Amino acid sequence: MGYKSFDQYASEYDAWFLENERVLECEVRLVAACLQPGRDILSVGCGSGLFEKILADRYGIRVARGIEPAAAMAEIARRRGVDVTVGTAEDTEYGTACYDTVLFNGCPCYMNDLALALRKAYDALRPGGTVVVIDVPKESAYGLLYNLALAVGTWDHPLLEGVQPLYPYPIELVKQANWRTTAEKARLIEDAGFRQLTYRQTLTASPCYSHLVEEDPQEGYDRGAYVAICATKP
Repeated sequence: MGYKSFDQYASEYDAWFLENERVLECEVRLVAACLQPGRDILSVGCGSGLFEKILADRYGIRVARGIEPAAAMAEIARRRGVDVTVGTAEDTEYGTACYDTVLFNGCPCYMNDLALALRKAYDALRPGGTVVVIDVPKESAYGLLYNLALAVGTWDHPLLEGVQPLYPYPIELVKQANWRTTAEKARLIEDAGFRQLTYRQTLTASPCYSHLVEEDPQEGYDRGAYVAICATKP
């Protein structure tokens, strides 16, 4: 996976979320619903630490450590108070039985070997700990739209006119992604040893209207374009 794109577009990443304030709000609410204050949390693929900063300021949920492959993004996260190790999810050591929660927020689609990352998360969690895997499902409206943009190589195409988001995700970052279905991710989570899977979802509006809507997360995974899978280490 080409992490240089995230170094190059580090500022654009934050700018996209700040332009899409309601999308950001929906996603933050989803992440917060999956976490608890006072827990030892590892955030894998923490990016610029934007979510971690909001979670700490608004919900009192503090992330103990982050892992981020793009050095420019990691530096922004450090300035936001996250203790970040620069490295990939697959190559970086997570530790053994030292966290209550391991969070993968929006990053699974950028991992070459999600199965390996989930096994490392399992080892890093204490018994009874939780893995939280959040991403755009391949089968969702956003997933289908992103793959169409990927296929044509641009957002500026007649097939996307009138249906794309008001502020579309940078095409260079779309080109780096490999979205998986919810079923694929659930199978990988179970294969890593996790049990008691639960699902929450948000961004249930059409992508071209998502900038108009703020919503609280709902149970399930059948309508949302951003879906969280939470599972427990026995």
